[in-house]
Amino acid sequence: MTLSSTACPPGALPLTAIPPGLEPFTFDLFVPVYRPLQSGAWRIHHGRNLLAQGYWSPTRLVPSVTALVRGDHTWMSTTPIELESQETGVRLAAGHVVVFGLGMGWSAVASALRPEVTAVTVVEIDPEVIALHRELDLAAQLPPEARAKIRIVEGDALAWRPERPVDLLMPDIWLPLVSDDRVAEVRRMQANVQAANLYFWGQELEIARHAAAAGRALDEGGIRDTIAAFELPLVGPALPDYPEKIRQATTRHMRGRWLPGTAGPAPVAAAS
Repeated sequence: MTLSSTACPPGALPLTAIPPGLEPFTFDLFVPVYRPLQSGAWRIHHGRNLLAQGYWSPTRLVPSVTALVRGDHTWMSTTPIELESQETGVRLAAGHVVVFGLGMGWSAVASALRPEVTAVTVVEIDPEVIALHRELDLAAQLPPEARAKIRIVEGDALAWRPERPVDLLMPDIWLPLVSDDRVAEVRRMQANVQAANLYFWGQELEIARHAAAAGRALDEGGIRDTIAAFELPLVGPALPDYPEKIRQATTRHMRGRWLPGTAGPAPVAAAS
């Protein structure tokens, strides 16, 4: 097995941590092929045979990984944690979908493939990222009907306003998986967009953090009450396994990053 000498994507584990009977990571949604490219400070980096945890799945061997890198920081990758932490929004996408943050473009192209989706608007603030994607042309890997749905515009996620109604807003503009002001920032975005539905990156961990701050359990009732306090039309909570997925993501990735002043993790209800 080999790993690149550059910084590994999030979720990477040392080769010495290989558990017995390790299975390769498989994913049923479309993931495009990425050519090695550089645009300004951004570059597409490739690696192989990476051990990585998922967002809610256990450690798997990932035979091939692609990452969007700027300096020493990996902004996005095709590791299990990245794909799984966006898949709920993609699987529930319908109508006019707006994605804040172009990144590697995965959620945009995967959403465009859904017959329920009529249009995908991607809002990106960095012209170098847009230029990189102009060269990558991921849409060329899609059927013509899906390709025609995608539009990329330069803009600020915290200020952009749509020209027509938005059925699903998917913000993903943050480098860390957890950040203290995320819910407030998403509220600001939603105030401008007024989307019918919303799924933001890391929302499961934010639900857990705010539930802990309010002394709620990570059960159906605690999750429902926490989301109600967000005053955001989140998609995902209606899924029957959503409480368990929140618990799995929290156990793997919270790592003590609770809201300031929170005494400890939210009480976690036993899985039914």
